Amino acid sequence: MAVNKTGISRLFQSSPNTNSSISDVDSEASQIGKFIIARVVDINLNSNSDLFNQTGKWSGIGTINFTEAKTAGNTSLDGTTIQLATPLFPNLKTYPLVNEYVLIVRGPSNQNPDIGVKLKNFYVSITSLWNSQHMNAVPTSLNTDNNVAPSLNKSYTSIETGNVSRPTTQKQSINLNGNSGGTFEEKGDIHPILPFAGDNILEGRFGNSIRLGNTSKAGGTITNNWSAGNNTKNGDPITIIKNGQPLSGSSEGYLPITEDINNDPTSIYLTSTQNIPFDIAVATTREGEGSTIPYSNIISPVPKSPKSYNSPQVILNSGRLLFNTHTDSILLSSQKSIVLTSIEDLGIQSQTKNVNIISDKGVVSLGKQNASESVILGDTFINDFTALIDNLKTLCSALGKEGSLPIASSLANILSQSGGVLDNISNRAQAGDYKSKKVKTT
Repeated sequence: MAVNKTGISRLFQSSPNTNSSISDVDSEASQIGKFIIARVVDINLNSNSDLFNQTGKWSGIGTINFTEAKTAGNTSLDGTTIQLATPLFPNLKTYPLVNEYVLIVRGPSNQNPDIGVKLKNFYVSITSLWNSQHMNAVPTSLNTDNNVAPSLNKSYTSIETGNVSRPTTQKQSINLNGNSGGTFEEKGDIHPILPFAGDNILEGRFGNSIRLGNTSKAGGTITNNWSAGNNTKNGDPITIIKNGQPLSGSSEGYLPITEDINNDPTSIYLTSTQNIPFDIAVATTREGEGSTIPYSNIISPVPKSPKSYNSPQVILNSGRLLFNTHTDSILLSSQKSIVLTSIEDLGIQSQTKNVNIISDKGVVSLGKQNASESVILGDTFINDFTALIDNLKTLCSALGKEGSLPIASSLANILSQSGGVLDNISNRAQAGDYKSKKVKTT
């Protein structure tokens, strides 16, 4: 059946007050708390909006222009009167697109709100016409007098699959941004998040989501990958924050998906007992754990791999991680080990102060774990080395004065030829040229 034969008006037939809109109510007082369904005509989102000045400028952000949706007995879905409505909830901003439907309720205005004589329109969120987190606008006019040939009217099934009604000579597309302008573009590859029993999910229009979920070992065509393993049980909590659509996957946006830490562009996991099948950037294979952390040559004991760990943890995964403070410090503290590893360079730098590497009870190993060669204590060595040089110079001078000894003359000559070298070494040692100005040890 064509849309314009039944239309969205079927949604309102079950309402006991479908034939009474706000404008039909006799008194202001009787209008309080009554809901109607309205179609968004325009919305104030910035200073360029057509509604900006007439809705209080910045204090009117989120205000919509709407027309009332009529019942099946009327000839037109759209009313003729343009009305304004502001968001009902000040701290929750879920603004509709143009041509989406919202619930309108009458309530007290800021003029004598206790008396309630002067009423105001408020709107509540978006009506889920297509059960889509991305867009719920009506893609074609539902008027019966729209002068469109019956052959061009599309069924609900056709519209849901993206087959928008088009006239024969001119392309039509649904207006989602209104006269005030906007940047929203409908996309066909934004997948909804599949919920499991008991989950609370907050979804944006653009593939971003927050799941307040749990371990769910439910079957079905689509399952999740965090409920495997014997340690986790149905109902164990997990929180997943995801931003963006999968890096690889289906372009059919109507198909629901579950989060995949290895395929999502950016995600944060807060787990309890779940095994997360996480493939880290630097990985080796260790018996019994599959892909694991390559720390066996760095620290001991080696931590469990991300795939094997099933205790509470926080996982951050993205193309890049940036930690920055503009006022104070970054503090890292661990009950066990802290490990830094990279495929390429690992740099540690202090621009104005010191770099301190301290081990209170163990050793500081450079090059490899359990390195056995000790670093020379530079100050102690230089002090002893300088004394040795001074003694050699004294010996050379003494031998030069002992002409009665057969070997003294030739030995003194040899040592005297080395005197310049000994003097140079002595001078450099006294000046501290052999000691590092940057690296200190104890």
